This record gives sequence, C-alpha cells and structure tokens, in this order.
Amino acid sequence: MAEIIKNDKRIINAWALFDWANSAYALVISTAIFPVYFIKNTPDIIDLLGLTFTNTSLYSFSVAFSYILIAILSPILSGIADYTGKRMFFLKVFTFMGSLACMAMWFFSGESHIWLGTSAFILATVGFAGGIVFYNSYLPLIVTEDRYDSVSAKGFAAGYVGSVILLLFILSMVLKPDWYGIVDDRMPARIGFVLVGIWWLGFALITFKYLPKDDKISNNENVLKKGFQEIKKVAGELRTKRNVGKFLMAFFFYSAGVQTIIYLATPFAEKILKFEPSEMIIIVIVLQLVGIVGAFLFAAVSDRIGNKLAIVLMVIIWLFICISAHFCNDKTLFYIIAAAVGMVMGGIQSVSRSTYSKMIDDDSPDVTSYFSFYDVLYKVAIVAGTMAFGIVDNLTGDMRYSVLALAVFFLISLFILFKTDFKKAMAKSALSTGTS
Repeated sequence: MAEIIKNDKRIINAWALFDWANSAYALVISTAIFPVYFIKNTPDIIDLLGLTFTNTSLYSFSVAFSYILIAILSPILSGIADYTGKRMFFLKVFTFMGSLACMAMWFFSGESHIWLGTSAFILATVGFAGGIVFYNSYLPLIVTEDRYDSVSAKGFAAGYVGSVILLLFILSMVLKPDWYGIVDDRMPARIGFVLVGIWWLGFALITFKYLPKDDKISNNENVLKKGFQEIKKVAGELRTKRNVGKFLMAFFFYSAGVQTIIYLATPFAEKILKFEPSEMIIIVIVLQLVGIVGAFLFAAVSDRIGNKLAIVLMVIIWLFICISAHFCNDKTLFYIIAAAVGMVMGGIQSVSRSTYSKMIDDDSPDVTSYFSFYDVLYKVAIVAGTMAFGIVDNLTGDMRYSVLALAVFFLISLFILFKTDFKKAMAKSALSTGTS
C-alpha cells in the first residue's frame, strides 16, 4: 500500500463511519428486530431433514453456519488481499453482499418463506462478518499506536450512535404503524430490513471514498496459492509468539460467550421473560447507549490499569451476567443485566482489537493476514458459542441452561488470561505514550 499519513482526521472519521454504516446490521438484524421477527413468524417446533428443532435453536444454528462459511473464506481472502493489495476490493465485495442480502429479507413475509429469509440472513451475516477483517486491518495503517485505544473506541461509539438512530425510526414503524399508514403488522420490520441495507451501503460509500486505496500489484502467479502461503507463514510466526497465541486463545473463549449473548439476548427476553415490544425497545436502547459509555470508559480504564487487567475485569462481569440471567425471573433485574451487558459489550471488543493491534509487529507486511487470524478465531468462537447455546436449548427446551453453559467459556478465558504475559503490548504502548 502506498505511503499513508497516519492520524489524518479525515481518514479516521471515514474509517469510523464504516462502523456507523454496518452496525445497523449488528443492531437491527442480529439483535433487535430480526430475531424477534423470526421467532414470531415461525412455528415453535420446526422439522428439518428428519430432525426436530426449536425455532430459537434453529436461529442459533443459522448464526453458527454463517460464521462457519466466513471462517473458511476469511483467511484465504485476507492472504490474497495482502499479496495482491486488494484490501479495499474485498471490503467492498462483502459490503455489497451484506447490504443487498438485507434488502432481500423483505421477501421473508411468513412461515412459507422461512428458508428464503434464513438464507438472506446467512448471506447478510457473511457480508457483515467478512468485511470486518478488512476494516479492522486498516487500524494500524491509519493511526499511530498511542491512538489505537481511542480510535478503536471511536469506531464502536459511532456504530452505536448510528445504529440507534436507524433503529428508533424502524421501531416507530413497528409500534405506531398507523403513523405511516401501515396496516400489515409484518410490514414495518420488512421495511426495516430494506432500510438497513440502504443505510449500510450508503454510508459505506463515503468510507470507500476516503480510506487509502489499494495498490495495484501486478503478478501472474496463482494468487489463491499465495493466499494459503501467506496464511501458513503467519501461522508459523504465531507459533513463536507464545503470549500472542495465549491472548488469542483467551479471546476465542470469551468471544464465544460475548457474541452469543449479543445474538440471543432479545430472543431470551421475548421467549423466557415474555417482554412486550415496547419493553424490548428499552432493552435495546439501554444496550446501545450504555455501550457508547462502556467503549470509552474501558478505553480509559485500559490506559490506567493496563489492557490485561481491563479485559480480566470485563470477563468477570460477563461471568456474573451469565449466572444472573440464568436465575432471572424479574423484568427489572433483566434491565439491570442489560445495562451491564451494554457496559462491557463495546468495551471488550474495542480493547481486544486495540490490544491485538499492539501485539503484532508495526512493520509486518502481512497485517491483514494477522488480523485474519484474529478474525477467524472470533468467527469460530461465535460458531462454538451459538452451537453450544443451540444444542443445550434443543436438549433441555430451556434457554436458561444455555445461558448458564456460556459461563464455562468465560471461566476458561479467565484461566488463560491469568497465564498470559501482556508485557510486550504494555511496553509498546508505554513507549508510544510515555506512560507505564
């Protein structure tokens, strides 16, 4: 990639705007609207290929399948992106795929279109998840290390604000369809799916305009083969960096718990605690608004006490969230749990991303491939978490036990974190900031 001026305000804002754009999917499709729409418009028990699933477990398995696909594709594509210089190209490909799939969810109008809706959801999820690895890989390219935490948090905060704005408009249609002359109770959500696609693609176009362009690297070799070679090369390097490997293992286990909770929080509230749509709005808004505070709060906490202790603290909070949700029978208590989730939801993702940015070499030519490993683990973690959740739900018929099972992931991650030496990241951060 050509020479890039780091800490350019315009480039940073354009980078953060992509979070604003694609977080509409994360909130409206994966968290707030689609899970509830899916459950309400599908039977409680679904037969597939001679097997019986609850609709919540099928939704969970759909998330897992999406991330299996992208976990297979991501390392290949990112290796190719490093070798051919097509980082922006793949960011665009996944963005167009995801946004158009969201628009296609319009056609999911009921039980008779369940497989169309599920397929569109899977493609949208692949588009969202696939773009993240290329988006994340820009961070160490556009800012200096001393700004990793703050700029990473800025991206997450932009995502929360933008997605809440769009969600509030869609929720106004869901709760007050007569304001818009809508008589079909399914129509507001379906319109919302289309709006997410338009929002995602529209704002992403601004990001595409200002982020550094791809280098046009000319070669006649087999780039697919080179993609595998690049991934193999990074894998070999990671085997010699034991503490980076330990961090990635811990990241895998706590991400399995975190992302599964984010995906299944609203189905849990709707199905187990019988929350009404108006009450669900409060939960989602609490999650997002507190999430903005949490992203910046834990960026500041990590600066003060170090990334390792900040992550450990957040994982402990997640552990108590799982235990509390298992025993929760009171809606007021669930609102408190939702606030706790919001506080650590953005924080743990933001600090994890910036921590890993500090751990990889500044001058590595394979930065996208390094982030691919990070991102593949993240996606496989979601597969592990959602599969575990779905299996326990299907076996017990009670999502409470599924939530409790997620506590195991957090316990394992804590054990690994305590055995991981973050000194390299801390030393690099201290060198850049002049603090210890």
